[in-house]
Amino acid sequence: MSADTARLLSGMRVQLARRDDAARDGVRQVGWKLGFGSPSGLELLGLDRPLVGFLLEKGLLPDAAVVDVASWTHPVLEPEIAVHLGQRVEPDASWDEVHAAIRGYSAAIELADVDRPPRDVHEVLAGNIFHRHFIVGSVDTELLTTRDLAVSASIDGREVASTHAPQELTGEVIEMLRLTAEGLATYGESLGAGDVVLTGSMVPPLQVSAGMHVVTRIDRLGPLTVTLI
Repeated sequence: MSADTARLLSGMRVQLARRDDAARDGVRQVGWKLGFGSPSGLELLGLDRPLVGFLLEKGLLPDAAVVDVASWTHPVLEPEIAVHLGQRVEPDASWDEVHAAIRGYSAAIELADVDRPPRDVHEVLAGNIFHRHFIVGSVDTELLTTRDLAVSASIDGREVASTHAPQELTGEVIEMLRLTAEGLATYGESLGAGDVVLTGSMVPPLQVSAGMHVVTRIDRLGPLTVTLI
């Protein structure tokens, strides 16, 4: 099995315990996030599929949000595509069944703080894969595939990253969802109807800092912006 099985299991147990503590405090989970799914990320941690973290409602920010990152160790911004599920994805779902469960797609931004070197899979998972905040755009329910969408990111008006192959770093989205449903079942969890799933950064994560204004753009799904202070 990929990575160290015991470290994977222990990291997920700690992570889900944190999620459960938040639920007891009345904080609602709204979905999941995938991380370290790029070829280099998989190799770094010895994985055969992306890691999975949770998304909480309190982490959701509006488009054009202002975020204070001055106290963060190593702020990172990731342009992503969010999948919106209309149906539960079973752990043994076929490719067609996963595709049918998708209600739509939207542009998304994830903000993370890489506060320690990502060397140990237990620590990465226990820390919810460095997640801090996320922004999700309007849902497009007619888009059939995200395979060839043009993606770009600009900082202070200067383009710093772009791609016309958004799944090159994330893996094929439906297959990643299928693997995620399969993996979550190991922990008694699932991809459920209504979940939002962030599918990973489509360009190398952007190193950002206070004072930056960032705009991401995805064909069909539109722009999102965030200002860091």
